[in-house]
Amino acid sequence: MLAVVLMAGFFAGVVWLAGTRVTAYVNAATMGETSARGMCTMDVATRRVLFEHNADQPMGMASTTKIVTALTVLEHCQGLDTKIRIPDAAIGVEGSSIYLQQGEQLTVRELLYGLMLRSGNDAAVALALTVAPSIAIFAEMMNHTAAKYGATRTHFVNPHGLDHPDHYTTARDLATLSAVALRNPTFVEICSATEKRIDGVDAPRLLINKNKLLKTLDGCIGVKTGYTKKTGRSFVGAREVDGQKIVCVVLNCGPMFPETAQLLKDADALYHNKPVLIAEQMFTDKNGKQGLALTDFSYPLTQAELEQLEYTLVENSVIVKLRGETIYRGDCVNLGNSAKTN
Repeated sequence: MLAVVLMAGFFAGVVWLAGTRVTAYVNAATMGETSARGMCTMDVATRRVLFEHNADQPMGMASTTKIVTALTVLEHCQGLDTKIRIPDAAIGVEGSSIYLQQGEQLTVRELLYGLMLRSGNDAAVALALTVAPSIAIFAEMMNHTAAKYGATRTHFVNPHGLDHPDHYTTARDLATLSAVALRNPTFVEICSATEKRIDGVDAPRLLINKNKLLKTLDGCIGVKTGYTKKTGRSFVGAREVDGQKIVCVVLNCGPMFPETAQLLKDADALYHNKPVLIAEQMFTDKNGKQGLALTDFSYPLTQAELEQLEYTLVENSVIVKLRGETIYRGDCVNLGNSAKTN
């Protein structure tokens, strides 16, 4: 049996319950299998981990690094359509390239397309030096981005992902950071594009996205491929079905596209966003007390898990647990024992 570790927590409006985990089990013969060295499949909205394998082992991630490059740029650069002159340091960077030329000018947005669709290492350097005075300082900004969102086993030394012993992440950390990035509409718009034309010196460049799932998997919305000889093939894929976004990270995985597609399908088949609390509707806790929810709260659950939820009223707060682990804590109106007094 494959252990599936489920992290509880949620974004803005409710306090994250850091480190809380709920363990479930599924049939490894049919769901959640992977040949990847590290894997983490996560619900984007709640960051609940749906499947995982060796998810906390630090390892190289190659060009999937560029997810955090893009996220850091988007958080620090307001003028995405401002043209910048390509710095000399971005010319002729090793590895994949969009072949930037000395003296040409492109917008930050165009460089982001070059970064995410064609994995341009030269675009990564140009973006880094647009936001920071040096690659080293931009790498520290990336490390700050990682730490801010709880990616504690991740360290960057460059914006492109070329091999370095101090450049690493984990499948869980990269899934977490990708989930954050996927909440940015501009990021999704860029990484979900199958192709994009941007300016060039002699003629426009046609950028074709390397992510094959965009054309083969219904609902695919990104995200990024990665490869070096040392790290092997890595991929972050994401899918949105009926409003639910799921992201999957596979590190050092030969069949990265088919395995990611299957993991995303497995997650969609097993877990669905279920309404746990509905604003202005009553609920009854385990002691028969009634409360009035103040906000909506949904959570990815199996049908069996939905029936295992436990509500507890504590003054004007409600705590929701799944098999003893807290998945939600928030304000409500305590209506008392009205369920028992009638």
